Amino acid sequence: MDDAEQKMRFIYGIRSKGVTDARVLAAMEAIDRGAFVRGLFAERSYEDMPLPIGCGQTISQPSVVGLMTQALELGPRDKVLEIGTGSGYQAAVLSRIARRVYTVERHRRLIQEARQVFEKLGLVNIIAVHGDGSRGLPEQSPFDRIIVTAAAEDPPGPLLAQLRIGGIMVVPVGQSDTVQSLIRVRRTETGFEYDELRAVRFVPLVEGLGKE
Repeated sequence: MDDAEQKMRFIYGIRSKGVTDARVLAAMEAIDRGAFVRGLFAERSYEDMPLPIGCGQTISQPSVVGLMTQALELGPRDKVLEIGTGSGYQAAVLSRIARRVYTVERHRRLIQEARQVFEKLGLVNIIAVHGDGSRGLPEQSPFDRIIVTAAAEDPPGPLLAQLRIGGIMVVPVGQSDTVQSLIRVRRTETGFEYDELRAVRFVPLVEGLGKE
């Protein structure tokens, strides 16, 4: 199968899982997932499955990346905070739609590798930060959108505080060893509204910095 056919099947597969927003599909077509997968798993880059990337982390399956991006209801002027850079794939997709993406990763090795890929792909509107994602980036807040790619027991308070009024956060919630739910949180003038989107499985959101 040639590259063009492989990518066409990739996009068709994402659409069939419920990703219908044209801007999200265009962003996922423009960003080559293969650039974010190394070593043994590179040949499986276009399959709809999570893959290991080192430091005990994974690159999320493309349909989940698409559904989470779609749930953010992104606009071209939005400033986005991503917690859990991982391979950098999700941030790269976001960067094709939003004005600016701040992404935080606790593992230094992963953030360095992701920065190299962003540079290679010419994605200049991503600011990649080595830090404790559970605290967010208060100095850059408020954010129009926040996306968390690790599961918390509840939507984290420090992150909710960094969401502007009218903003949206998408976060997996639940215990790491059981089924988690993907939640969309909207901040209103009077508080927060919660929607449950679907069942998911993510690595747990961990406080502090990683060992590597």
